[in-house]
Amino acid sequence: MLRQVLHAGLRTSFHALGRFVAGHAVFFASAPVLLSILLGASFSRYRVEGDVESLLAPKHSLAKIEGNLVKSLFPVNRSKHALYSDLQTPGRYGRVIITARRGSVLDPVHLETILQLHRRIYQMQVTVPAMMTGSTSFNYSFSYLCLPDDKNICIVDDIIRAMEEIQSSRASNRSIPILQYPITQLVDGRQAYIGHQLGGVQGWGPGGAVRAQGTGAKGEGVRSAKAVQLTYYLQSRSGLMDRVASQWEKAFCAELKLFGALHPKLGLYPSTSSSLRTDFQFTSVLARRPLLASLGACGVLAILCCSMRDCVRSKPWLGMLALLSVALSGLTAAGILNLTGATYNSTYLGIPFVMLGHGLFGSFEMLSSWRRSREDQHVKERVASVFEDVMLRFSGSTMIHLMTLGLAASPLTNMEAVRLFCRTAALAITISYVYILSFYSSCLVFTGYLETRYRHGCFCRRVPKPDRLDSKPAWYRCLMYTRYQDETQSTNPPHGVGQTHVPNPNLTHMTNSSGVHGHMANSIQTHSPHHTHSTTTMDPHPPDSHLLLGCVRHCYGDWITNTYVKPFVVLLYLVYISFGLMGFLQMTQGSDPSALVAMDTATVLYTHAQQRYFSSYSPVIGFYIYESAPYWNASVQRDLLEYAKGFQRISWLEAYLSYLSDRNQSTSQPRENFTHTLRHSFLREPQFAHFADDIIFAERGHGEEPDVAASRIFLVAKTTENKREEMSVLLDTLRRLSLTSRVRFLIFNPSFVYLDRYATAVSSPLRHSLLAVLFLLGLSSLVIVEPLVSLWLGLTLLSVQFGVLGFMTLWGVEMDCVSVLCLITALGHSADCSGPFLCGFASGRGESRTRWVHLALERHGVPSLQTLVCYSAALVPVCSVRSNLTRTLFRCLTLTAGCSALHTLAFLPTLLTFLPPSKNRDHRAGREGQRQEVECVEMNDSTRVVDQITTV
Repeated sequence: MLRQVLHAGLRTSFHALGRFVAGHAVFFASAPVLLSILLGASFSRYRVEGDVESLLAPKHSLAKIEGNLVKSLFPVNRSKHALYSDLQTPGRYGRVIITARRGSVLDPVHLETILQLHRRIYQMQVTVPAMMTGSTSFNYSFSYLCLPDDKNICIVDDIIRAMEEIQSSRASNRSIPILQYPITQLVDGRQAYIGHQLGGVQGWGPGGAVRAQGTGAKGEGVRSAKAVQLTYYLQSRSGLMDRVASQWEKAFCAELKLFGALHPKLGLYPSTSSSLRTDFQFTSVLARRPLLASLGACGVLAILCCSMRDCVRSKPWLGMLALLSVALSGLTAAGILNLTGATYNSTYLGIPFVMLGHGLFGSFEMLSSWRRSREDQHVKERVASVFEDVMLRFSGSTMIHLMTLGLAASPLTNMEAVRLFCRTAALAITISYVYILSFYSSCLVFTGYLETRYRHGCFCRRVPKPDRLDSKPAWYRCLMYTRYQDETQSTNPPHGVGQTHVPNPNLTHMTNSSGVHGHMANSIQTHSPHHTHSTTTMDPHPPDSHLLLGCVRHCYGDWITNTYVKPFVVLLYLVYISFGLMGFLQMTQGSDPSALVAMDTATVLYTHAQQRYFSSYSPVIGFYIYESAPYWNASVQRDLLEYAKGFQRISWLEAYLSYLSDRNQSTSQPRENFTHTLRHSFLREPQFAHFADDIIFAERGHGEEPDVAASRIFLVAKTTENKREEMSVLLDTLRRLSLTSRVRFLIFNPSFVYLDRYATAVSSPLRHSLLAVLFLLGLSSLVIVEPLVSLWLGLTLLSVQFGVLGFMTLWGVEMDCVSVLCLITALGHSADCSGPFLCGFASGRGESRTRWVHLALERHGVPSLQTLVCYSAALVPVCSVRSNLTRTLFRCLTLTAGCSALHTLAFLPTLLTFLPPSKNRDHRAGREGQRQEVECVEMNDSTRVVDQITTV
């Protein structure tokens, strides 16, 4: 009872709202346009997000907490040259991978060229204008901007020193020092890890055999190398220095481009600290023209979808005005974001398609309902009946959109890119809903007045009557073809003569006396005693029906519900589920930020070169012992050595223990002796002096040796092609080990902020949104929606999500923030597509399931098909954008549209013919209700329906 009361109250409210909008059409048409223009003027405040890590990395993670602890002990900015990572190096830097197209980079010619490039970069100067410094202009070189060591000397890669020594030895005819891999010994005796500086290495095996590329082991001599990587670290102590360093990075890339043109035998792949941000945002620049092409293609098809042969009842401009409504709502949402100081990023490219799908569904549903309304009613009444019929379902699908996006935009979401996207999309959907109710509905009113006055739907010119049209040329008659009301009444036989019973699709239009009269005259049905096939439909003008409506009514509806077709559709659904499950089981996470940037950019080229030549070893992992530990204890030493076993390592403890053993001293000494030898002997040796940066001493009492309060060692793991997956597993393994170890330690690398719990951070918004939708459907089934409708819609949403998730994996799409955004919006898109069809089917009483499936397809399947055509046309230009982000966006949105349409147009029409809800229980009551309706019509217009009453 409560459900019926609320349902009737909402429909009455929307009926009144429709009359109000129709009565003030000029205001509701002009206000959105003026508001959009005013807010669109705020684009002078347009800002682009500059921190990519805050967008693509989990916002709250253990890696960030560990990073803060590490920074408090060992400042990462001072040790980033040792704590190497690929694209996540903190601070400013310039990096280049140099490859030899033939031979080895260690060949004399290539070696000389590489050192020449190093000298040019070292001497390169950047001119800073006076407006930045506040005085005269200055020239800054790398020696002024570089990151210095304790001796105030610029930190350069160890491979440069090794190559300079090789060149010096060749020039003086001395024996060339053996370059070992991945840890080599420099001239000063210091051991240095060069695994991330020298790539594509072939080493000398036992007996002079040549090992394969990248299989060098510790202590092996390097025979040849295909690539070398150089990094130039910069400091940015202040805002001015940061701006100067930014200019130096641009000059660095320009210098490499010029040098590469002069030396074609070498391949240069540069990368800077701003490359990832620039290439990530470059997708928005590349997508400008394809987005305009999408809008144009969608506009053309929207015009065609709204056109009919009847030039008066055709509404081509409504298709264009629907797109204009979506564009105005997008402009308004963008203006609000600009005024609130929000920033933009490339993930926002998916928001126009979310708005487009939702707006087109609403507009095509309204147009379909308008064509089912009575033409002899006043325009205000027709608009009110459209609101009463459509807006309840459209509001429900909008609520599902807002529920999914709103929960994903809440603080529960740990991924900032997902949160910002969903917040902006929720705002855009809300404004789009309001503009559909106001702007588009007002345009429907204007076109309704044109139709009432028999004006051409495209040219707005009055169409002459048939007697005057007969004297015109054939092309003119074809262009001005329409059916006048008097002609319709004379050519169409009265309802009920030689016709069978057809359920009325306009039963939901009845609200007041005039509405009842209009509805009843359009809904009188009769029964043939033999129940033959229906020869009429509820369209007042069957010859003037829309092309897609005619195809669905006369061809597709009968075919999809055919007894011999149903088994194949069920089999197709089983195949759909099977492939979805197969893809679901193969799902992988995509935590690599380079997979979201534009193609053919510096980041992608650098990443490909890095994966090709430097994928044998992981980034350098910092092993931090953050509490005082008894390093002099033999069991602690064994534990620490055991933890580092299997890694390539640069360890002060291992070097110190070897130092003690070489001097025939015991490694298990009292604390005072152990610390005294460490400070006054070991760290003062030139080859071990650099280990002083890895140890923090804490003073004790006066005259006592200090304790080792904290220390660090560096570990490097051997990896394969799936380096990021292996690093994620290694991170979890070492963390579990830290929980049971006697020595309190943690591990850190800047790249861990992207890896740490990435799968959980990415998938949790999707789970929350899905649960929220199911909860909303369950709650609404208690008060508003039929329980079976909520059940079917929930199952449909789950099926669409499962299919999109599985098929996108089979299509090569990983689970990253962009694919999750598409999965979240897929919930609303599938609700838009399937919800009206299910409501239309479940609201019918009497007749057979097949007949109500036919009517639901005609009423709601056609708008879904029109939206699919326009939406698909809008997606096609997106695939031409050379970007990984838009490629993921195109694939996921295409799968969303395809799976949703497949359920609405194939799976549900077939399954509902033999699954609940039943349609036969209210057959007798339905016939009695029809007789009562006929009597009401007789009271209002007894002269037009007497023959119809006699046939009941």
